[in-house]
Amino acid sequence: MTERILVTGASGFVGTRLVKSLTALPSVSVTGVVRKQLESDCSEFESIGDLNADTDWSALLQNKTVIIHTAARVHIMDDSADEPITEFRKVNVAGTLNLARQAASAGIERFVFISSIKVNGEQTQPGQYFKADDEPAPEDPYGMSKWEAEIGLRKVAEESGMEVVIIRPPLVYGPGVKGNFASMQGLVARGLPLPLGAIHNKRSLLALDNLIDLIITCVDHPAAANQVFLAGDGEDLSTPELLRRVGKAIEQPARLLPVPACLLQLGASILGKKAMAHRLLGSLQVDISKTREVLGWEPPVSVDEGLRRCFRNNQEG
Repeated sequence: MTERILVTGASGFVGTRLVKSLTALPSVSVTGVVRKQLESDCSEFESIGDLNADTDWSALLQNKTVIIHTAARVHIMDDSADEPITEFRKVNVAGTLNLARQAASAGIERFVFISSIKVNGEQTQPGQYFKADDEPAPEDPYGMSKWEAEIGLRKVAEESGMEVVIIRPPLVYGPGVKGNFASMQGLVARGLPLPLGAIHNKRSLLALDNLIDLIITCVDHPAAANQVFLAGDGEDLSTPELLRRVGKAIEQPARLLPVPACLLQLGASILGKKAMAHRLLGSLQVDISKTREVLGWEPPVSVDEGLRRCFRNNQEG
């Protein structure tokens, strides 16, 4: 049986790699959807316009069996919107549920939703892990919007019978990664001393190739129906260890200075960089045992290999 898959956000960080991987599979037909056509977009992508409560998906949903919804208003460190939660809800909640309802009416069999670990929360305590079936505790507007979308998707599934699969990834890295992860690589590459050698946190990360493999697994795995899965590389790293692994991947040793975490937190507070310090100094670990047990899934790419692929491609590009 041929799976006829619609991928939203097809020109994004996740969507680009996902469409490429799906296209390479036998018995899969893929339609990529973007908000609007840009010169950088592949010509075969379909344009849908803004993602909101009024978007008309009817033409694109014809003869499809699965939707993989990666499109979203993404988390922004310094959001300039007057009411960020309102803007997040327009796209991530109203836009998502509008698509889901139209998909259910069109007879779509399965809706795979890329959510976020932020639905679980922002931080774990030492030795503790977020689990797929924990009570959600989102703290910022982005996490709240993803949780509200999950609630709505479950309701659509109950009312229509369309299967919904929810994946909550932590920080995803891979070729083309931007933001703090790319900045970190740049600092290590320049050989700058970094005051992070005394940090003893633990964080779960997710290589892009591992996320893509999990998404593809969830397209037709019978046990994935109406489940929530957490994702990760299967190896959690402290910030100093991550920097050392990055240095190894780019063949430039990380220079780490053992500055106490309390001094770093104080400096971050003075400079208004509490959110950044939270990510560098705090812990966020996910338990992927449910994903492994229910789906028989293992991350195919190690952290070291994921970093090599990430930075090799970035340097080549």
